[in-house]
Amino acid sequence: MALIEVTQIRYVNATVRLDETTAAQVDQYAAFIHASADDVVDKALAYVFSKDRDFQDFLRTPEAAHITPSLRVRRAAAADVELLQRKPAAGVESGDSVQRLKA
Repeated sequence: MALIEVTQIRYVNATVRLDETTAAQVDQYAAFIHASADDVVDKALAYVFSKDRDFQDFLRTPEAAHITPSLRVRRAAAADVELLQRKPAAGVESGDSVQRLKA
């Protein structure tokens, strides 16, 4: 049996609109925990989804499997995929990788 387990994570780029105050707080929270804004949004949503009992009940219904997607997901170019799959040291994105992702 292996001593460690490596999980492959598949990232996608999605476009969402945030209230200006919320966007500022995402950046502030990211600075507070020394992480990227992407990590803050991802982990915050995962936390809310796991804690919402009504949502967990909904996920067990047939209706949950037949929703109409509304999130705008963009297929990443090969260079973007490589950058997104690399986990930054200590949860901090380098300025270079952030600039390349924003381009």
